[in-house]
Amino acid sequence: MIESQFHKNFKLQGQSFNTTKEILEFSKGISDEVFVFLEEWFNNNSFIEAKTSGSTGNPKVISLQKKHMINSAIATGEYFKLSEKTTALLCMSPNFIAGKMMFVRALALGWHLDVVDPISNPFKNIEIEYDFSAVVPIQLFQSLNDICKVKKLIVGGGVVSNELLEKIQQIDTEVYATYGMTETITHIAVKKLNNFSHNDDISSYNYQILPNIKISIDKRSCLVIDAYKVSDELIITNDLVELISETEFKWLGRFDSIINSGGIKLIPEQIEGKFSKIISKPFLVAGISDEVLGEKLILIIESADNEKSNILKQLKSLETLSKYEIPKEIYFLKNFVETETKKINRKATLDLLKNIC
Repeated sequence: MIESQFHKNFKLQGQSFNTTKEILEFSKGISDEVFVFLEEWFNNNSFIEAKTSGSTGNPKVISLQKKHMINSAIATGEYFKLSEKTTALLCMSPNFIAGKMMFVRALALGWHLDVVDPISNPFKNIEIEYDFSAVVPIQLFQSLNDICKVKKLIVGGGVVSNELLEKIQQIDTEVYATYGMTETITHIAVKKLNNFSHNDDISSYNYQILPNIKISIDKRSCLVIDAYKVSDELIITNDLVELISETEFKWLGRFDSIINSGGIKLIPEQIEGKFSKIISKPFLVAGISDEVLGEKLILIIESADNEKSNILKQLKSLETLSKYEIPKEIYFLKNFVETETKKINRKATLDLLKNIC
């Protein structure tokens, strides 16, 4: 398949097509975002432009090779055993890589794709069952009563909390967390989140890499990705990982968010995983300057209510928490700063707190 073609079994909103012109004309009736992406996909350029999320830095626009995007689509199809005529639902914006790739998978693999608005519960008014879809964590949380309408579901764009993880154990839908970024053309690894056997230890499940991916770590213990079919260069990340095998890794957190508190190195994401057992509201852990410790650990909760004493009491009762992981200060913000893809913008939220304090 070359960039200007599409699979003969591709359908959009139940409609088949003979030419790319027919697809473009039809897409105008869906949304401007859909039309703009498809127009770019079918043009004569060998690449498209995509915007990074901005969750760990300033958003930027990068160029992605169409042939690499097709390779990524093929890898996803192979891993999840999703062949032609797979029914799929797109409920994310095609302005960002996750939404774009749902289209590319459908076009390249011959899927039957339906598009709905990217609302919090996109499955609520759906009356048919789909083979595959992709959501962000907030959509999964808001769709728990309707998620049974999808057989396989991938979740990206944020961490699935322990609370949410518990809620999806009772549903039949196969749910997977994804690891990836715009630079890797969405996910290069996935992790099973539910449908475990009775004797399985949920915490033992790690990320499994997709076909044609090689992984290693650098001297910082950060993940290095060799994905020759989706990138011409090695991708050196700031993600701290533990390599379990050549095809499996455990994600620990971000190297650039490590807190050095009195010589003790603390990984916010690991601490947040422990805190999520008792804090249901959006929150984050960070380090701020301290004369004695260099940096001190703080907890910021998105809430209009100041529940400091109660939260601190509950945290101290957690057996898995070391004394170094108890926050020195707890702050409350009415609203966190979010990226365009609805992730918490950690830096901007911390800056907002500094401005208020």
